[in-house]
Amino acid sequence: MLSTPPALIAIVGPVEPPLLSAWVRHYRWLGVERFLIAFHFPDHVPDIRRHELQAAARELGIIPTGTSIGPWHEHTNTQLRDALRHRAGPGWHLLADADEFQQYPAPLAEVIAQADKSGHRVVGGLMLDRVAASGRLAGWRPEGGLDLAYPLGGHLTHRLLHGDPRKIVLARHDVAVASGNHRAPGHRPDADRLCAVHHFKWRSGILEDLRRRIQHFSSGTWQEHTPAVRDEAGRLLAHVGQHGGVINTSDPRFAFRRVSLDRMPFSWPAEARGIFTTWRPYAHTGQD
Repeated sequence: MLSTPPALIAIVGPVEPPLLSAWVRHYRWLGVERFLIAFHFPDHVPDIRRHELQAAARELGIIPTGTSIGPWHEHTNTQLRDALRHRAGPGWHLLADADEFQQYPAPLAEVIAQADKSGHRVVGGLMLDRVAASGRLAGWRPEGGLDLAYPLGGHLTHRLLHGDPRKIVLARHDVAVASGNHRAPGHRPDADRLCAVHHFKWRSGILEDLRRRIQHFSSGTWQEHTPAVRDEAGRLLAHVGQHGGVINTSDPRFAFRRVSLDRMPFSWPAEARGIFTTWRPYAHTGQD
């Protein structure tokens, strides 16, 4: 007997309403029926933008669990996410940020059934950063879709930013998941069945967002546990500063190539497994 579809758990920030709409459609297509989302808006977000996004959610048939406003401390997401997980109750939880579109190697029900059968209490994924063909941090047109606007997928997060590209995409309700959904201490996903997490972060407005993060974390206005988030933002800003305001999509380190939400990238299982199993936290040096 197939299990109940997982509840989707997400904290949504000030994204554009068309992205939220595309995100909800994507997960409904995967089979998700229950969305537990909460909005969090930093102080700089104007009222009209908050209201537009809340209205978009209602039009999609989703009633947000709550809305909070204030500093985006490093622990904010984790606290809000865990409250939603408690509310979701028993079963599997699907964890996804609003710019993450998960792509599975089999139908979602089969992925969960396989995890149950093999005794895995989490399912893992690996980030696949999506960018425009030009490398520009550009906007997108809803009628064209995300695949058309950001056709290239590659490994920007860990090979440029030195961030953790691993994700826990599905977890049983009683499994604790670390900040950023990167790990579940004490639980190892099956490295041969990794989801591709298409990461549509590199859109118009991201550079201002990264500069704001650095400013707030550096000043202490937003609390941080480690300087990792600030350091990652600085690396991206330095890179685009060196390349005329764009991401250098021809750099072979990033392995950018054309990908699609309709089909897993060629040779994904081996590629993802190799990165997932060998990734280690970046060793900071005096040259950073």
